[in-house]
Amino acid sequence: MKIPRLYPILDTAVLQRRGIEDWAVVSRAWLAAGAEIIQIRHKSSWTRADVNQAETVKGQCDGAGIPLIINDRADMAALLGAGLHVGQDDLAPCDCRRVIGEQRALGCSTHNAGQLRAADNEPVDYLAFGPVFATQSKDQPDPLVGIEALRAARALTGKPLVAIGGITLWNAQQVFQAGADSVAVIAGLLPETLNESSLQERMEKWQRLTRQ
Repeated sequence: MKIPRLYPILDTAVLQRRGIEDWAVVSRAWLAAGAEIIQIRHKSSWTRADVNQAETVKGQCDGAGIPLIINDRADMAALLGAGLHVGQDDLAPCDCRRVIGEQRALGCSTHNAGQLRAADNEPVDYLAFGPVFATQSKDQPDPLVGIEALRAARALTGKPLVAIGGITLWNAQQVFQAGADSVAVIAGLLPETLNESSLQERMEKWQRLTRQ
């Protein structure tokens, strides 16, 4: 799998705290600015309305010819015909493959060298590593790994490596220089004033940065 340099994560809880209930507003703005992948991170229970929202986003992604990734939930990924991203406490990647099939993208988050080595032997298409910097997107974040651990992680796998955790427009280049193929971003994609125009403008800034 060729992973895009920018990996935008649509975190529904973060959006809700910022007053946005309609996921499609965000994904539409990101796609208009050239997003090449989108992950939906929905940590709450999935309601029927949530599934409907995800189906709308999936339709937008299909129309743009890019993959949609669902965080944590293999069943929802299978239902939507989407890719899947799992963490250390979720269903094992080998079991995820049984649920989503061989054709859908599958990624796995890791937080230290041991986890990375183990995940590298799983049937995953890419690996995430972090948090590189402090993040407020998780209630109970894992310990920081830092730039040097990211650099060391690069040497442990030949699979695409996505850096996660506290990555901003101001520190992203450090992350790329340390060997990451991609940066996963949540809060950094959300400007102070949130509307479709401002979301598109912020995504365009990220696209210019990551394409340098």
